[in-house]
Amino acid sequence: MTASVPAGAAPDAGAVPPPGPGPVPPAHEQETFVRVRVWDLPVRVVHWLLVLSLIVLSVTGYLIGNPELHPGGRLAWVTWDRTVHKVTAYVFITLILARVGWHVASPNRWSRWTEWIPASRARRAQIVPSLRFYLFIDREAPPVAGHNPLAGMTYVVLYAMFAVEIFTGLVLWGVEGTGWAAWLTGWVLHAVSLPTIRFVHHLIMWLTWGFMIHHLYSAMLVDRVEGTGVISSIFSGFKFLPKDRL
Repeated sequence: MTASVPAGAAPDAGAVPPPGPGPVPPAHEQETFVRVRVWDLPVRVVHWLLVLSLIVLSVTGYLIGNPELHPGGRLAWVTWDRTVHKVTAYVFITLILARVGWHVASPNRWSRWTEWIPASRARRAQIVPSLRFYLFIDREAPPVAGHNPLAGMTYVVLYAMFAVEIFTGLVLWGVEGTGWAAWLTGWVLHAVSLPTIRFVHHLIMWLTWGFMIHHLYSAMLVDRVEGTGVISSIFSGFKFLPKDRL
């Protein structure tokens, strides 16, 4: 049995130090991490409701376009799909408008429009480093608290796609009758064929799923490299960040 060393006594010169992770850096070189609320509640609620609505819209939209997939091809199932699709589309449009409005009204700087549009010189300077990180040229992610500018601009493209998806959906909706959607978008069919409208509507759905898969992969990559709690932050709202990022 190894004898204990009395408190305050000098260690034996021949003693072997216990194994450890290595030398501890000086205190002035250790990063101090602080718990910061990056994503406020409206952003998190809209995020997860958008995910849910996109799943419902994708499934019902696919079934509407392929009615033979229903049991016996029954018309009742197709009618039910159309109803669910339309109600969810209303929810989807409301969520998009709410998120765009929160870009202007949010008191949280990481939820504002400047996170998506790199208006400042400092944000623009991080575009190339962000690209180099995603291409595995650089091992370190750009030091940002919220979205890096490349991810932010990707969201601008995504929401532009959503705008086209909503508009083409209204055109397809208007074809069914003489309601407000037909009045608003009826002129489109004089310039663009109906099959083209359907193709664009379906194409954006598949592109959106491609974005969602890449978005999850990117979040996991940055979370792995930085260790700041990127994945958990969309649930809790909090990240653990070095003080120099604030």
